[in-house]
Amino acid sequence: MPEVIFPGPEGRLEGRYHPQKEKDAPIAIVLHPHPQFGGTMNNKVVYNLHYAFYNMGFTVLRFNFRGVGRSQGEYDQGVGELSDAASALDYLQSMNNNSKHCWVAGFSFGAWIGMQLLMRRPEITGFISVSPPANMYDFSFLAPCPASGLIINGSNDRVAPPADTTALVNKLHEQQGITITHEEVEGAGHFFEDPHMDPMIGSVTSYVKRRLTENTR
Repeated sequence: MPEVIFPGPEGRLEGRYHPQKEKDAPIAIVLHPHPQFGGTMNNKVVYNLHYAFYNMGFTVLRFNFRGVGRSQGEYDQGVGELSDAASALDYLQSMNNNSKHCWVAGFSFGAWIGMQLLMRRPEITGFISVSPPANMYDFSFLAPCPASGLIINGSNDRVAPPADTTALVNKLHEQQGITITHEEVEGAGHFFEDPHMDPMIGSVTSYVKRRLTENTR
């Protein structure tokens, strides 16, 4: 797993970069949960998402937001973290300018950042939001949401209650031209502790695979 250091808005950012041999492989970035609650790029959900994308043929980058691990800077309420994510995407694109598909995946706080990145970057073709904290953060900026994606959460999530996620999904369902797919993993908590990790990653994988065949049709 090659370690990379790339420039961010506040100094160096630390990441793990996993390239494919194919020059036109699709690309994905994976965003980690809240830095102030122990979130890092080595979080289990983030790690598993990273490998799920890699195993589907994506060139993947995950990284630590500012102030986490060896990334410079300090926590910035999500504003700076969004800039970090944009820098990570720039870095990934600079090394993969032939790729036709660009995805963003985020877990918890990372899902909130990922959805904001989606609004800024029209080249993003799909997204995965795992356990988006719709109870803590305002997602009303998704008007309209520019790309189709998968929102997935656990039915026993105590951190981001399922009712709030469902309300977010219902709001997005009213929009034209995109399809928001929503899956709830029965019995899973916020972090998809075993045995719920595999079903969650399985859902993500089958969703992304289906979307890739649709996009290239």
